[in-house]
Amino acid sequence: MTSQASAISTILVRELTSLRQEIEAYPSDADVWRVVPGISNPGGTLALHLAGNLQHFVGRVLGGTDYVRNRDLEFSARGLPKSELVAKISDAVAAVEQTFRRLDQAALESEYPEAVAKVRLNTGDFLIHLASHLAYHLGQVDYHRRIVTGSTTTVGTVSPTKLASARPVE
Repeated sequence: MTSQASAISTILVRELTSLRQEIEAYPSDADVWRVVPGISNPGGTLALHLAGNLQHFVGRVLGGTDYVRNRDLEFSARGLPKSELVAKISDAVAAVEQTFRRLDQAALESEYPEAVAKVRLNTGDFLIHLASHLAYHLGQVDYHRRIVTGSTTTVGTVSPTKLASARPVE
């Protein structure tokens, strides 16, 4: 794995791990699905969307898994238990880790195998986009959880200490 692939993989896994922690931090299964004024997608919906998104674009398209995405269901499903959401997030982590073990610099520089939003992109650019898409929605999950629970605490997301190049200061 190249250093660019390692960096992207580390960020995707870090954000997915934070997403799992966010879902686990909701006090109840019902809280994950509570819709609050001004927020149309509760934490559960965003978790399904992010797990499905990465399972498809990274796992299936780049990694060759047999995952079949149902994007409409990601946004319409309700009431799944937190444990099922956590399992789907863990499956996405596994897909990312397996796929990135095989990615080299040539793969990152090549055209992504599918058109995305009616455009062609190089794979490295699209993977960086997927990381920022994940981080964007992770922030939404954090705010949703805080609004629903009244909590002011974070679960420790986006820590730079989890990046591939992090090393203690001497």
